[in-house]
Amino acid sequence: MSHARQFSVEISPLQGDQGRARLQQVITGLQAMGPEFVSVTYGAGGATEQASLAALEQVQAAGAVGVPHLSAIGMTRASVRSLLAHYRTLGVRRLVILRGDAPSGQRGTGDFLFASDLVRFIRAECGARLHLDVAAFPECHPQARNSDEDLRHFKAKVEAGADSAITQYFFNPDAYADFIERCAATGITIPIVPGIMPIGSFSRLVGFSEARGIEIPRWISMRMAAYGDDKASIRALGIELAVRLCERLLALGAPGLHFFSLNDDARVAEIWRSLNLPHSAAGTSTAAAKLA
Repeated sequence: MSHARQFSVEISPLQGDQGRARLQQVITGLQAMGPEFVSVTYGAGGATEQASLAALEQVQAAGAVGVPHLSAIGMTRASVRSLLAHYRTLGVRRLVILRGDAPSGQRGTGDFLFASDLVRFIRAECGARLHLDVAAFPECHPQARNSDEDLRHFKAKVEAGADSAITQYFFNPDAYADFIERCAATGITIPIVPGIMPIGSFSRLVGFSEARGIEIPRWISMRMAAYGDDKASIRALGIELAVRLCERLLALGAPGLHFFSLNDDARVAEIWRSLNLPHSAAGTSTAAAKLA
């Protein structure tokens, strides 16, 4: 069965009056592109719960389809039930389920050790009412001992009830192609949408990638190094590289693209325009965002 390609974006909550005002600008800029949905990050253990809920409501008020992230670590069955009830009142129809990491200083892991545990619980609580996305790792989760173990964990999430997946970002399209082939060989057929991280600050990206086991190809590092502190040139190259990666992934048959915006709507919009991506009917309909 074929599925329409899905083009979506991610934002992170900002706190304080100035932060919320800035986030409103970001949401407005992203919504003008007509994404299928706008996902909102959520700190493990509920670390950003109130800010995430406020950001979700901002997304919906703008007429976009808001999709909350929900992290397993640190959550209890009671806290998840409470959130699910609140999401229902907001008309949420989709969630992104992650394992997450325990906040610094937090003891215990709550009632869910893995993302698959949380997927299974939500599916039992909500049936087919919610569409559940999970994470996938084309270059392996940084804590996996090998690629086979990583694939087993991913398959556990699928078997627990995941409808589709969004990958961690990567820069090597061959890693994605290999991962898709290996998933198919084990009977995994859900759509696996590649996550795209446009390069803005290269120094920040290096530190972030090292902590997550993501390979930055040497040729990209060398091209970035040639620009030194020239932020405009680094930004332009980052956009160029993202467009080329997206074109390759779509040619490989990727079922869509999910952009990690880092709250930079202008950069994502430029990539979106360069790729001539469609405006989603769901993303441009206020009614769709408010379905009960």
